Amino acid sequence: MRILLANDDGYLAPGLAALYDGLRAHWDVTVIAPEQNASAASNALTLNRPLSVYTASNGFLYVNGTPSDCVHIALTGLLDFRPDLVVSGVNNGANLGDDTIYSGTVAAATEGYLFGIPALAVSLVEKGWRHLDTAVAVAVEVVAKLAQDLPRSAQLLNLNVPNRPLSELAGLRVTRLGKRHPSQPVVVQKNPYGDTIYWIGGAGAALDKQHGTDFDAIAHGFASLTPLQLDLTHHGELEACAARFETRERV
Repeated sequence: MRILLANDDGYLAPGLAALYDGLRAHWDVTVIAPEQNASAASNALTLNRPLSVYTASNGFLYVNGTPSDCVHIALTGLLDFRPDLVVSGVNNGANLGDDTIYSGTVAAATEGYLFGIPALAVSLVEKGWRHLDTAVAVAVEVVAKLAQDLPRSAQLLNLNVPNRPLSELAGLRVTRLGKRHPSQPVVVQKNPYGDTIYWIGGAGAALDKQHGTDFDAIAHGFASLTPLQLDLTHHGELEACAARFETRERV
């Protein structure tokens, strides 16, 4: 099986190297990652300038662009093969609930999914890489199960793993996304020239952390695996919107 591996923390990130080592022990792995940390880049594509691809001393490919750029150009001409699976991570920090909307890690996996390729995003819940080996072990186990019977249609999976020894992991639960409180307030400062600058506030606490959510699984020591979809249509509003806004065809 051929795997395309990406991330959003950049090609020098420990999470990328560790996941590469874990996956390549079993499968053929090609790495393409951003040159710089691109956390929270979401699904952005770079359209206002050309992109360059470089090769690191360890053979990793890296791009002066976003996580989505990396996977997009890999699948539209850079690679001479079509991978069987796209994997993104291991991310330095959680991608739970609303995080998935902003996450560059999830975005890189999503780009593969948009091209019809099964994809997996992998995140370590707490920053700092503590017990990174646990996240790699769980990710390899998930990939092994996927490899046994790759889905005929693309599937997008989001995996979060607690920072604890593998022996202390409670297991893995398939979950739905929870929801966070609104983000913390912006941090207002002055730069050296006296101008007011703003830092985006940190992520909010969990609002929806009921049983069955990714937040609940993590809180109880489980890895969380959530199948994602990209249909943003609010199907419950279609009928009401049609009644309010649709017009008859003008002859």
